Amino acid sequence: MADPRTYRPPTGSIPTEPGVYRFSDPQGRVVYVGKAKSLRQRLNSYFADPDALHFRTQTMVRTASKVEWTVVRNELEALQLEYTWIKQFEPRFNVKYRDDKSYPWVAVTWSEEFPRVFVGRGAKRKGNRYFGPYAQAWAIRDTIDSMLRVFPMRSCTAGVFRSAAASGRPCLLGYIGKCSAPCVGRITAEEHRGLVEDMCAFLSGQMRGLEGRLRRQMVAASEAQEYEKAAVIRDRLGALASAMESNAIVLADGTDADVIALAEDALEVAVQIFHVRGGRVRGQRGWVADRTDDTETPGLVEAFLLQLYAMEDTEVPKEILVPVEVEAPEAFAELLGELRGGKVSIRVPQRGDKAALLDTVARNAAESLAQHKSRRASDLSTRNRALEELQVALGLAEAPLRIECYDISHTQGVEVVGSMVVFEDALPRKSDYRRFVLKTIDGSDDVGAMKEVLGRRFRRLLDEGPASEDGPLLIDPTTGAPRRFAYAPALVVVDGGAPQVAAAAEAVAALGIQGVAIVGLAKRLEEVWLPGEPDPLILPRTSEGLYLLQRLRDEAHRFAITHHRSRRGRAMIESVLDGVPGLGEVRRATLLRHFGSVRKLRAASLEDIAAVPGIGTKTAAAIMAALADQPAGESINVTTGEVLPG
Repeated sequence: MADPRTYRPPTGSIPTEPGVYRFSDPQGRVVYVGKAKSLRQRLNSYFADPDALHFRTQTMVRTASKVEWTVVRNELEALQLEYTWIKQFEPRFNVKYRDDKSYPWVAVTWSEEFPRVFVGRGAKRKGNRYFGPYAQAWAIRDTIDSMLRVFPMRSCTAGVFRSAAASGRPCLLGYIGKCSAPCVGRITAEEHRGLVEDMCAFLSGQMRGLEGRLRRQMVAASEAQEYEKAAVIRDRLGALASAMESNAIVLADGTDADVIALAEDALEVAVQIFHVRGGRVRGQRGWVADRTDDTETPGLVEAFLLQLYAMEDTEVPKEILVPVEVEAPEAFAELLGELRGGKVSIRVPQRGDKAALLDTVARNAAESLAQHKSRRASDLSTRNRALEELQVALGLAEAPLRIECYDISHTQGVEVVGSMVVFEDALPRKSDYRRFVLKTIDGSDDVGAMKEVLGRRFRRLLDEGPASEDGPLLIDPTTGAPRRFAYAPALVVVDGGAPQVAAAAEAVAALGIQGVAIVGLAKRLEEVWLPGEPDPLILPRTSEGLYLLQRLRDEAHRFAITHHRSRRGRAMIESVLDGVPGLGEVRRATLLRHFGSVRKLRAASLEDIAAVPGIGTKTAAAIMAALADQPAGESINVTTGEVLPG
């Protein structure tokens, strides 16, 4: 590690103005980004007595070899630049609030003629309206199930909707009163849109007018002697009241706010947030992060707000309640106001319902931190022990903080693919995973395939490597995209024994790259092979280092198999549809995504195929003719990878 005194800026050279600074390691990788009202005062604190620094701060300044800064005019510019640099460089030592689970949300397909409501997770799509996230999937599913009796809008998939429309009979939900059955014309698109708007109003907390409107409709139906309709509305009112009771009002003024609280110790910080909409709690989320330095609570809150709203593209409410005042409240409110498109208030509640709610969120944060520490009591020490064991066993100068693992996958020598997975600090870094398609290598030649993959990867390292003595360029100056291959691993793991290790070492040596350790992990006896060694290294079965290597190997294998299965499915459907007039690569990909396998495509009707966007009746007829001319064989489900009979 570097001595901070070797790169300390000369006395008086650091400006006293506000600005943003960054520390970089010897390879040019940015390891920490921060901002300060006075750059001189803040940076000088890093080069004071090392024993007085927080342990992680000591590690950061010794990992770095250079510090740079940019002077700005005010705190708002400092916030914006800090956010830009953190998002661009992903510094290792900055606090990263990692969500401990995937939270569900409610989606309404607003752009469709007959919108659908469903509960899901993952990435969001344009044209949909989203509500949440929510803490528990079962709770929000129960709520949606209850609300479908109040607002019986469509909740079925596109396939079920088309099948019902074709048969003229609604699905079960239409018979039990949980769907108004627009598929068979029981309700018009305009009437169905009204139900959708009411459902969205309920989910967004705007319920004041719903109950009164339903009561007026019930009275009107009763006066018109439409007693069955009045009874249906009465049942809907009961279901609405039940749903409203299960989600009690926490803020009587109907505020839209996010309530944020922290629980922290010397090593970690837990954050809890309650999303309050219309005075009711509509969602809850939690994060736990390692403390990377001695940042005080206001700085931790500030970092969290940046990541939550600016970096995650989360909805910004009118009001944000925090446990302590952030360092630059006016600048922060202005930055978040720009993201929201309206005024945002950031404040610390002192009394009343909002202060009581903040106390509740704080208790949740404390409980979350306690549970996390009990779950991970041995995890941090285990990861450190695994890296230390590998350092000692392999004779490395330092613990291998970045490890890359490679695997090859193919089917009887065709569709050969390679995978590269990356672990940093013994944890997966999935943003750096890469795939390789090998078109000139026979799949039976695993050694040649491994040599080509390693050669291509480290040739990219040279291409994206140091452009000057200052280290590699982390961002492509032409495209602005991150240059992921610019980071050299401390250890390379290949799936295989002595031949694969020798091929990998030869590929790396041919490019003149030094300082990268290479090992192979053979499946038969889980022995570790080193280049040039006649006998393998046998690690104890209880070794945490061996367990880490196995995790790497298994992850690389999973990643390679997933990619290979998708290519097999694509190749099969392309071979079956080859030569169909008007069916190019884009339309074949659309068919693949829609049906998932050749078997399902064969079973589809002319109308089902024609309904796929961009296909049409004429092309669908040509596809069915091509399928009729092809013998039925096996097909691949591209979602599960399962081999299916034709």
